[in-house]
Parts: sequence; structure tokens; C-alpha cells
Amino acid sequence: MLGTVQNQSVSPVFVGRTRELTRLTSALARAHAGEPQALVIGGEAGVGKTRLVEEFLAAAQDGPATVTAVGACVEIGADGLPFAPVATILRALHRRLGDELVAAAAGSEAELARLLPGLGGTDGPDPLADQRDEHGRARLFELTSRLLERLSEERTLVVALEDLHWADRSTRELLGYLLRSLSRGRLVVLATYRSDDIHRRHPLRPFLAELDRMRSVARLELSRFTRAEVRAQVAGILDSEPSPSLVDRVFGRSDGNPFFVEELACSITQGCRTGLSDSLRDLLLVRVETLPETAQRVARVVAEGGSAVEYRLLEAVAGLGEDELIEALRSAVGAKILLPTDDGDGYRFRHSLVREAVGDDLLPGERSRINRRYARALETDPGLVPADELPARLASYWYHAHEPAKALPAVLAASVEARRRHAYAEQHRLLERALELWDDTPADVREELRPVDYVEVFPPCGCDPGSKPLQYMDLLAETTVAARLSADREGAYEVTKRALRLLERSGSNPLRAAWFWIQRSRLMVAMGRGDGWAEIAEAQELVRGLPPSPVHAEVLESAAGWDMMHDPGPDSIATAERAIELARLVGAEETELHARVTLGILLADAGDADAGIAELEAARERAAAARYGSLTVNTDANLAALLEAVGRSEEAIAVARRGVESATRHGLRDGVTFASANQAESLLALGRWDEAAEVAARGRENTNHALYLGWAATLLAHVAVRRGEYDRAEAEVAAARDHLGPQDHQPQNTLPLRHLTIAVAAGRGRFLEARAAVRAALEAGFPPAFHRYVWPMLHTAAAVEADALGLPGAEAGRAEMLALIRRAAGRLPRLSPVWAAHALFVEAELLRAEGCTGPEPWAAAEEAYAALDRPYPLALVRLRHAEALLALHEPGARDHATALLRRACEVAESLGAVPLRDAVRLLARRGRLALEEPEAAAAPEAAGEQEPFGLTAREREVLRRVAAGYTNRRIAEELFISPKTASVHVSNILAKLGVSGRGEAAALAHRLRLFAGQPG
Repeated sequence: MLGTVQNQSVSPVFVGRTRELTRLTSALARAHAGEPQALVIGGEAGVGKTRLVEEFLAAAQDGPATVTAVGACVEIGADGLPFAPVATILRALHRRLGDELVAAAAGSEAELARLLPGLGGTDGPDPLADQRDEHGRARLFELTSRLLERLSEERTLVVALEDLHWADRSTRELLGYLLRSLSRGRLVVLATYRSDDIHRRHPLRPFLAELDRMRSVARLELSRFTRAEVRAQVAGILDSEPSPSLVDRVFGRSDGNPFFVEELACSITQGCRTGLSDSLRDLLLVRVETLPETAQRVARVVAEGGSAVEYRLLEAVAGLGEDELIEALRSAVGAKILLPTDDGDGYRFRHSLVREAVGDDLLPGERSRINRRYARALETDPGLVPADELPARLASYWYHAHEPAKALPAVLAASVEARRRHAYAEQHRLLERALELWDDTPADVREELRPVDYVEVFPPCGCDPGSKPLQYMDLLAETTVAARLSADREGAYEVTKRALRLLERSGSNPLRAAWFWIQRSRLMVAMGRGDGWAEIAEAQELVRGLPPSPVHAEVLESAAGWDMMHDPGPDSIATAERAIELARLVGAEETELHARVTLGILLADAGDADAGIAELEAARERAAAARYGSLTVNTDANLAALLEAVGRSEEAIAVARRGVESATRHGLRDGVTFASANQAESLLALGRWDEAAEVAARGRENTNHALYLGWAATLLAHVAVRRGEYDRAEAEVAAARDHLGPQDHQPQNTLPLRHLTIAVAAGRGRFLEARAAVRAALEAGFPPAFHRYVWPMLHTAAAVEADALGLPGAEAGRAEMLALIRRAAGRLPRLSPVWAAHALFVEAELLRAEGCTGPEPWAAAEEAYAALDRPYPLALVRLRHAEALLALHEPGARDHATALLRRACEVAESLGAVPLRDAVRLLARRGRLALEEPEAAAAPEAAGEQEPFGLTAREREVLRRVAAGYTNRRIAEELFISPKTASVHVSNILAKLGVSGRGEAAALAHRLRLFAGQPG
């Protein structure tokens, strides 16, 4: 009787989930038509995610030409087994498709063997030859995506990844890559996760947020059963209609969770009259404790073995005879506690909640003993588990067995396997575990460890792998790089601090110390905690006088790069050239190419733009050929910046976009933002502001790198200030300052922020504040090679003085300020057309600030910008050119001015440049010019009709200037009328207002708030 009940504890009837199953079936139909589908299914533990997927897969397999494969994330090791579900899926597909999969993987066998070791392959690179290749990770992702696309060309392929809440970070990143990149093929990708396990800091939470932004991914959330659905489920379990009281009891205690419904229904029908314990664990253990003792013993062994345990391994660990083991397994399977694995080679718990409960019920000593037996069994016969899982499982078993002498070598071996798979986050976690074990491991065991067997020792450390044992410092170096490659900068920084403290105490090995100082320098900049120079200087002192080495070349390259960003000059070029020479001498190709990128930028900044661009293009070609993904992206971003600096914006956008695509392929989030920032800068210059803002905003979503976040905020602030959104601009400037930090004063960061400070103050009408900001910038000085940021600042600075001409208090200090601006502009190069146009613009503004109103300077600036694709500065120049023409009072000047203003207004409106648009409209009204905008033309008429004193639109303009204290002559100049006409207007105004003089008129205007502000 008990056996019958147990065998039916899972309802044979699939209850509910009609809507969800329809969604899945619909996705399958679209996949049949060649449109890849992705669905992520969430729900609390026990709510039926696995049952839903099983039902769907069973139905899908009955359809035409459909192949399914399932892989579950494994809760084992330091942070899950890297790529475990993907490897399981590929193994299943290999079994099902055989030679067809081999053919689809042709040419990529060696790379894909990282995930599917049985694939083999002798062509292509040795998968162990590039263990340090962070760029190979992108190739692995791309080849996996391509393999699935090829396999789904002739059939519909359904793959499911279960238990994403246990997924290692590498699996999450590979899944994210697949979901972003798959664009063709008859493919359905399913993934499930426990929503109740996703706490606020769970690593899956940001991944799910990223999926929500993908329109190609559908999310399903499974809810608990209703009472009616619980009744149907219990009826299926009992194979009879349950009584209402039983349904009420089960529904009340389970709260509609399907798995708990099963457990409760089974327990109640077994005669549990007193009810179940309030403890969830006790609820889950109820049926386990009804098993025979040997079956319970086997269940405890399986619980500690991982998500699934191979039969032969279980046989070696359980300590039972074969017949006794089979009988125990039969009992556990019959009770639906355990299930055979899909490949029929092992056993797993039917539900992970039960496995967790059984594992939690183990005594500490019992747990250690079971793990020890697992580890010894694998050491005796490594073939008991798949070869690619052996290192991680041995590391986990020995660690939980609390035997450091065995655990440390196993953990190090597992870290090598993680690195081999490009699973850097998992490698980092394992290396942290190795550091934890180090002091507890006997010295003789540590001395037996050799880097050639476990951790690759960097050439910087000066250790000969063939003769010297693994040193703790080399382990720290490995951990630093693993942390950096996994984007854990804080973790990497802490390890460098620990290493440098130890090296300082020992006073030996300057090469090791120099290497750690360089790592620390880069991390300081990345986290916004400093400019990194003190660390570079320390490294330079350490390598001074030592023989050539890769570390020496890296130190020189870092020094040249720092100079390039902070204080470029002839010495910087010499340093870059020495770095190149030394890197070539010691065979450090990647360091050499980094130095060549630096040299190219320095040459361009020194005035030889063509030579600099050629140097970067050559370096980029070599980097791409050598498959240095990060360096290729970095070179594209710098090349784009260089092209933009000389005004070749369209080319810059194409190069930056190439960099974004490359960074995306390689999974380099910082690279995406870096290249995006340069792309956005060129889009801004070309007047494509909406695109620029979108690219910048999207780029900063992909990184936590302080420098890149600061750049994105700076660009968004530029867009905001040009659109007159000063609150937003100030917020973005504040964000940029926070990200960039006060410690690192790179001109490429400080100059745009100084410019924005001036522009926001000017836009707010705070002239004295704007002038003070200009003075501070001029007194700080402009280092050479940063003219791309200085020219726009000088535009704004000169315009501030010109716009304030005639304002009370603005004349004091004006001559000095104009002289300072002119002197700064005179020191800047003008070798490219865009630089020459900037120079003409600045000079024209300076002349306007000095009261020179002739149109010639503006005509020259307009001609220069018209030859370029720079709509915004061209529109500004046309506004000022039109203003100068109107002041001539010559035949034809008004028509020319009208044409200029119409074109400027068109650009302002298309860009959303509100301040520029308003300035154009104001000038048109003052000059009585038509901009072909009926609404704007009618506005003065309507205002005149509503004026309580009967003032006309022109009289209101005159009154504004009277209230500002203007003389009749000044009013005439402003409104392009004669002084006599201005006098007539003033007389009419005094009469209409009923006042005796200009002072009373001004006072009345202010008292009645007739105007929002002063003219201009």
C-alpha cells in the first residue's frame, strides 16, 4: 500500500500552466519558421518549473525534426562548475547527432573542446597553449553560438538550462552572449531559476535585469496553484477524487506550492494524523525517513555528492554491495526521492529542495567523512567522472573534507581548468580558496607544488617554472590577474596591497614588486582613486639598472601612457620608443603594441596627425592578427579619438563602431563603453545628438569603470547644456566629478568639466561666475596636445565676454580677460581644417567682445565651418554673422541676414538646441525678419493686444531696454533703428504709462513685472 502511494506521489496529470505552455508552444512554432526564441522561466522552489519544461520538451520531441537537450547548473566547487550546463547540453547533442555535430564544429574542434572534451580535434590551436588568452573567451562564445546556429539549420533545436540561480558567472555570460547574438536558426533556448533565491545581492539579479532589456527574451513567472488546481493535482496523485476537507487541509498547508502539495498529500495518506512539523526541512525529510536505513544512507551520500552522482562513483563511496546498493536505489527511486539522470548513468534527487534538506541534516563529521570518501574514490579511479569535471569535483570534495594538504593541490588544479575554459570569475574564487588554505597546508606539500603543474607563473615574477617551486607571491600574482579579468577590481587591488606588503618586508625580488606596482597603478585609475603616477614611479625605480625583461618593458609602456594622458611632450615620445625597443628585445609583443598605440597618439598630438594615425592603424592590424581582443578594441577607440580630433568624424564613427562590435564579441564591457564614448563624441560633433546621448547612456550601463562612467556623464552634460537643460547638465557634471574623482587630473577629464562649468554658469545668466571659471581655467593652463578640448572652451569663454558687453560691472577686467583668451588661442595649433575653423570662430567672438561689429570675421568663420560637417557651431556663426549684417543698414544685408537666420533656426530646432533657437528668434524679432514661423510671428501681435497700457511689440522691446538703463543711442544699436526713432518710441511709452521720466518708467516696469529679465 505504501509503495503504491509513493509511486503515485507525482501527479500523472499535468495540472494548470495552460497559459505558460501555450507561450512555449508558440515560441516553438516561431522557431520552426526560422526565428530563434529565448524564454526565461522563474518561480519559487517547488512551483513546477522543471515539470513545465519536461512537459514542453516531451511534446516538442513528438513534433517534426526536433532535438532537445537539457543541462542543469551544478552547485559544486567554489562558484559552480564552469559552463557545466552548456557542457552537458553539448554532450547530449553529441550523443544524439554524432558525426553531424562533428561536421558543424569542423575547424573549431580545439576551441570547442574546452566545453566538449570528447570532440577532440587536431587542427587549430592547442586549447592549452593560450591559457592566459583573455580574448579567447570571446572566440569560445562566438564558436558556441555558431555551432548552435549550424545545428539548427536543418532541424529545430530546443536547449534548456535549469537552475540558473546556481550558475557560475561564466555560464551566465555565455548565455547572455548567446541571447544577444543568435539571429537565425530554428532554435529555442529555455532557462529556469528560483525567484525566491534571488536576494538583493545575488549575482543573477543584474543578469536578469540585462535580459529584461533584451526585446528578444521573454520572461515567464510561475505562480502557485489555485485551490481548484490543488484539487486536480491531489486527485491525480491519489487516482481518485479527494474529499473537500483533504483539499482544504493540503491547500492551506502548501499555500498552493505544487511540490509541497505532493509531499503533504503523500504524508497525510500515509497516516500522519498529527500533521507535519512547521519546519520546512522536516516537511521535506518526512518521506526520506520512511525509507529503509540503507536507502536513507544512500540518499545522504548522493546529497553530498553534488547535483547528480554517477552510479560507479556512488558504488565506490556508498560502502554497500552491488545488490544492496541497487535495492536501496530501487526504494529511493520508487519513493520518488531519487531519479535516474537523463543519460542513465547516475542518480539525482527529484527535487533540489529535498537534497538540500538531506544535506543540511548531516552532522559535521559525517559530511567531512562522505566528502573524503568521494575524493579518495576519484583519486583511485579518475575515470569515475567526466574528465572535464574531475578537477573541480576533487577540489570541492577535498575542501569540504577539511584536509588542506590534499585540498590545496586540488584547488590549484581546478583553477587551471577554469582558466583553460576562460572562466576567470571561477578561477578567481578558486585561487582565493587556495590563499585561504595556504597557511594550513604543510610546508613540505607547498614546496612540492610546481607552477608548471598548476599555476602559470608570469615572466614578470622572475621565476623559472622548471626549477623553482611555486611561491606564495606567484599565487598572489595569479589571483590579481584572475580578479582583474573577472572585473573584480576591488579584489585585485586588495591582493596587490597584500603582495606589496610582503615584498616590502622581504626586501627581495624587485621585478615581482615592480609588476605588482604596475597592476596597482591601473587599478587605482580604474576605481577612480588616483592617477596612478606614484605607483608607476615606484616601479621605475625598482627596474632601474636591471637587465631587460618583460616587466621593464611594461613599466616603460605604462610611464609613456601616463605621460600621454597627463603631460605629453618630447620626453614622452622618447619613453614610448624605448618601451617599443625593449619589448621587441624581450619578445613582449602585446606590450610593444600598447606602446605603439601610445606613440601614435603622441605623434599626432605633436602635430604629425598622419604619422600618428598610420601608427595606430598598423598596431591595430597586428593586434587583430594576433587575436589580442582587448588591445584591438583599445586601438580602435584611440584611433577614433584621433580621427575626431582632426575633424574626420565620419571615419571616427566607423572605427568606434567597429570597436564596439569587437568589444561586444569579446565580452569586454569596459571596451564597449570606451569605444561607445568615442563614438558618441563624434556623433555629438556631427549634430546627431539623440544618437550620441543614446550611445553614451547605453555604454555606461555596461561597466563599472570609473573613468568610462565619467566620460559618459560628461558627454550627456554637453548635450544637456546645448539644449538648455541646465539642471540635468549640472547633475551629469556632478556625476562625472564623482566618477573621475579628485585624485586623477587627466586633461581629457578636467578640461571638458571646466568647459561645462563655464557653459552652465553662462546659460544660467551668472556672468561673474562664468568669468571666474574662465579665469581659473586660463590660469591653470592648457597642456600641449589637448587642443581638441581647449578650442570649444575658448569659444564659450569669448562668447561670455561678448554677450556681457555693456552690462553693468562687466567692463572691469574685460580687456585683461580678452587678452588672456587671445594669448591662449595663439598658442594652439591650427594644422587641420577643423582647428583653423575653431581659431576663426574664437577670433570673431573676441572682436565682438571688443565692440567690433563688422561681418567679415563671421563670414570667414562661416566659410570655414561650411566646408566641415559641424552643424552646431556653423549655426552659431550664422547667428552672429546675421547680427553683424543687420548692423550695416545696407541694401541686401537684411535679405542675407534673413537667409542665415532661417538656416540657423532650422538647425537649432532639429537639434533641440533651445538657447540657440531662442537667440535666433529674438534677433529676428529685433530686426523685423520673417523666419517662416507663423506662430512666432504672431506672438508679438498677440502680446500687443493683451498689453494693458496699449504698448506695441516694438514699444515693449524699447521699454525693456529703458528699464535696463540704455540710452537712446544704445537702444537704436540694439534694435537696428535710428536714435531719432528710438526717442519717439520712448516719448510714446512715457505717455502711455502716464509717467514723467525714464526712471519712473523703469520703476513701473519692474514693479509690475512686465519683463522676466534683462535683454540680450
